[in-house]
Amino acid sequence: MLGPPLTFTAPLVLVALAALPAIWLLLRITPPQPRRIDFPPLRILADLRPDRETPARTPWWLLLLRLVLAAILIVAAAGPIWNPLAEGESRSPLLLIVDNGFAAAHDWRERMTIASERIEGAAREGRVVTVLATAAEPSVVQPSNPADALERLRSFKPQPHLPNRQAHLDSIAKFLKDTPDAEIVWISDGVAGVDGQGFIDGLARLAEGHRITVLRAERAPPIALAGIETTGGQPRVRIVRAEPNGRDSGIIRALDLKNLPLADARFAFAPNATETSVSFDVPTEVRNAIARFEVLGENSAGAVSLLDESGKRRRVGLIFGGTSEQAQPLLSPLYYIERALAPYGEIRLGHGAVADAVNQLIDEQVSVLVLADVGGLDQESLSRATAFVEQGGLLLRFAGSRLAAGNDELVPVHLRRGGRTLGGTLSWDTPKTFAPFTRESPFFGLKVPDEIGIRRQILAEPEGDLPSKIWAALVDGTPIVTADKRGDGLIVLFHVTADTTWSNLPLSGLFVDMLRRIVALAGSTRDMSTEAPGAQNQLVAPRLTLDGYGAFTSPPANARAVTRDYAERANGEHPPGFYGPVDSSFVVNTLIPGDRLAALNFAPLKAREAPLAGAQTVDLRAPLFTLALILLLIDTVASLWLGGHLAFLSGRLRRAGTGAALVLAAVLIAASGSPLRAQELRQPAPREDIASALVTRLAYVITGDPQVDATSKAGLSGLTQVIGQRTALQPGEPIGIDPARDEMAFYPLIYWPIVANRPPPSEAATRHLDAFMKGGGTVIFDTRDALNSRPDGVVSPEGQYLRRMLATLDIPELEPVPRDHVVTKTFYILDNFPGRYATGQTWIEALPPQAEGEQARPARSGDGVSPIILTSNDLAAAWAVGQRGEYLYPVVGNDQLRQRELAYRGGINIVMYALTGNYKADQVHVPALLERIGQ
Repeated sequence: MLGPPLTFTAPLVLVALAALPAIWLLLRITPPQPRRIDFPPLRILADLRPDRETPARTPWWLLLLRLVLAAILIVAAAGPIWNPLAEGESRSPLLLIVDNGFAAAHDWRERMTIASERIEGAAREGRVVTVLATAAEPSVVQPSNPADALERLRSFKPQPHLPNRQAHLDSIAKFLKDTPDAEIVWISDGVAGVDGQGFIDGLARLAEGHRITVLRAERAPPIALAGIETTGGQPRVRIVRAEPNGRDSGIIRALDLKNLPLADARFAFAPNATETSVSFDVPTEVRNAIARFEVLGENSAGAVSLLDESGKRRRVGLIFGGTSEQAQPLLSPLYYIERALAPYGEIRLGHGAVADAVNQLIDEQVSVLVLADVGGLDQESLSRATAFVEQGGLLLRFAGSRLAAGNDELVPVHLRRGGRTLGGTLSWDTPKTFAPFTRESPFFGLKVPDEIGIRRQILAEPEGDLPSKIWAALVDGTPIVTADKRGDGLIVLFHVTADTTWSNLPLSGLFVDMLRRIVALAGSTRDMSTEAPGAQNQLVAPRLTLDGYGAFTSPPANARAVTRDYAERANGEHPPGFYGPVDSSFVVNTLIPGDRLAALNFAPLKAREAPLAGAQTVDLRAPLFTLALILLLIDTVASLWLGGHLAFLSGRLRRAGTGAALVLAAVLIAASGSPLRAQELRQPAPREDIASALVTRLAYVITGDPQVDATSKAGLSGLTQVIGQRTALQPGEPIGIDPARDEMAFYPLIYWPIVANRPPPSEAATRHLDAFMKGGGTVIFDTRDALNSRPDGVVSPEGQYLRRMLATLDIPELEPVPRDHVVTKTFYILDNFPGRYATGQTWIEALPPQAEGEQARPARSGDGVSPIILTSNDLAAAWAVGQRGEYLYPVVGNDQLRQRELAYRGGINIVMYALTGNYKADQVHVPALLERIGQ
């Protein structure tokens, strides 16, 4: 039975409608209004009418008006609720299934609103409710009252992984068996989880005969990142979506461990395509600093892809100890090494003698130094190479005739002079192949081709610790690759040549894989001894993980460690994030290379599908009470008119028909009139805007935190006073603004303190802020968290809030304020910009690099003013003064007076920079300034 969309929260109040006939009888008679007649009595006779009068009655239209007014008040007191989505009156239990994987994070707030409406609707109908989150661990599904279900719903959060919906089928089957008349509502993200279509097929079998409703978007909206490849030395990011959804383009941003942007790249999907990719052409230094890629504006863990140490591109220096004839292609060992490592590292070739090449490559800050058949080094080169290894470098050596005859100490094991020949005319042995790699070896897991043959090798002297240094051995047990730690670095030796003279290893794919794993160890502090597990089997605990929105957070309580060979996508026990220590981190990503998003097919469910729309329920009490107030005013005016108190009105308006028309018109206007929109009303400009247009003044953003807003006002007031005392500028009093409503173009500089627990800025505020910065304005974003900064790179809540706020803005590339930036010289010559704290870093728009051959200048600047300045030093607290001129907050530093003075100087420089731009950097003024100084 389908019920009406109009429901009442207190339906018993409607019983009062039965009293309307009694009210009609009470209102039917109205006593005649007493007349006031002036003396003398003869005037009375003149005013007497010959007609006989009867007592007056209430006009029918006024009686109807009052009855309608009484009925409206009764209906409003009953709490009417208009719900167009009401499907009908039902008492059956409700099973509410909510997708809370990363694909639901994009519009999570809307999904929670819809789920809350469904539970509140069930509460009005007196139904029990069960809520189930598909990305959570399977648990027993039990009915509960709507209040408990709503409380459980509020605990749901988007999870940073795909849901395994099929794991919940057993719990759902038991629930449906216990409640055979249950109704199922599924708020779906439209994206297949790890089980693909299995959940829908299973639910279709279990819920046959049950009423199922699926609420979803018309097209699955999420966009995700699925793997990073290295093409031509540059990272290439793969972007996927479940189906064409109209979101055909966007921006991928690369960030470092501190969430500072490094590079942006725009991507675009081809028509009807669900996959695309974009590459980043950045220098190696920037490439190695990248820790994460993210899709701007997506705000989900699936739109983030992390990079660990293994994904960094190493700078590899190659040196060959042979002659120039041997250095020809196909004859040189460097040819095979370069071809093997080119896709995974930046190759640098050493030139000149071996000693000169070693010094050259170390000066170029290579991460890996490769010596191919280098027999010995002079004392100076040996010292530099030893220091290179001990300071964390990786030295990779290959055997050869020179090393076999040499006596070099930079080897992991003691070597025998000469070499061992296998398969020669005077040898009883045949060429040997590799033995399977042990679990302690970094090569564990690589498959050894059958065709590998070793014809000659350098033997290692037997030692007690020799087994702990063997990474690879022949089938007879003799070592073929050995390694040893020296200081913070590592020395690796191949006991064969890097060309094909001693073996055919360089011609195999195994050679490439082995070199790739060795180079990945550069800069790593992992213990490679036999006491530790193999590199690929070390357990690493989560250090920093992603939440469902893609923001870094502390690992959840249920997060478990993984081994370094873990290659699966993230799940509930292994959330995406960084695992292990900072200097040798390992990442788990939400999606892995090769993953694709697929759209769900809901046809097997035979369910009613509805759009994922917002709230449709309307509480009618406020409109009804408003209408009742209007009718009461009309009744009052009509009563005054009938009583003769509005005698100045025209006599024609006394006719009952006209009065009824007026009442009807008033009712229609009240019922059908639409509220005027604010933008259609022309209001005079606020007095503050007029004053700001006439006088230069600073502004601060009102955050809603009374303490922070008071500090911002006092800080800018103190800075304004100092500017007026020390410069020719006489600014007006600072003013607080709301970016969503106030005009920002009147202010050259706006101070925005970040408060982590405040709601994010609205879309209107973001648009106004973007227009302000593009129009030449400057905003100082102050996170005020320099005292709370952590050495492990974890971003503070204020930093995370600022990152989310700026994610959708077109922010230029930033850099720490360089010493020659014009902002350091606009009024005072400064080195830094302290506030209440002096340990924070100040960031400004990055300047273009100085052209080659260009003469150095005392001050540099861009063509305009930086639209954004980031700091964490709490500038306003250092500037803040009270009504008597006293400082309101102490500064944190050894010399408080000097630090506060430097804070004021920094503020003056920033204000002058915002007002004058690159004036101080323009050398055209130098002659005039010199002439003035001379005068």
